[in-house]
Amino acid sequence: MEFELYFPIWQQLTNSQQEQLHKHMTERFVKKGTVIHGSSAECTGLLVVKQGQLRAYMISEDGREITLYRLFDRDLCLFSASCMIRSIQFDITIESEKDTVLWVIPTEIYRQIMSESAAAANFTNEVMASRFSEVMWLMDQILWKRFDSRLAEFLLKEASIEGTNALHITHETIGKHLGNPREVVTRMLKYFSEEGFVQLSRGTVELCDIKGLQKIIQ
Repeated sequence: MEFELYFPIWQQLTNSQQEQLHKHMTERFVKKGTVIHGSSAECTGLLVVKQGQLRAYMISEDGREITLYRLFDRDLCLFSASCMIRSIQFDITIESEKDTVLWVIPTEIYRQIMSESAAAANFTNEVMASRFSEVMWLMDQILWKRFDSRLAEFLLKEASIEGTNALHITHETIGKHLGNPREVVTRMLKYFSEEGFVQLSRGTVELCDIKGLQKIIQ
């Protein structure tokens, strides 16, 4: 089975623990746009991404979305097993941004392994600390960074992820990632276009001046 190649501490687990994982976890294929986990009331289980891309986000009281972090190949999602982590008192939605293949580990099975294995407990704590660090960085960006800088950084990061400067993405989708209304995104992209940083067409934002965008961030 391929799972052991995607789970960093596999070799540190006992044969019994490995058998428990093989016996109870399931492999799923989810199409782009599928909501895999919807609220803290759910306990979907731990997700290990085999191939694809997931997005973790929150929804404000007025319905605005903001991306907390994204998950790629070999990443582990703990927030989908929020019932295992008592400190999580807020709702996080996990959605597939691309067609994705993943493994789902039942929460009770992983909780049992954590209680028996120091390696599993330490690994889980490291992943959790890393995710909270990403969220704290995001809060810092929202509170203290200008929107033009945040937008430029998002566009450059998106181009890096997709491997192209021609991004097939709507203004509304950008707004959902950054937690801003579509109108705000549109106004700033229009300014970027007028300055020659990007070229806009229907459903596409093409990056034309990478150095110019990088200067905005500085």
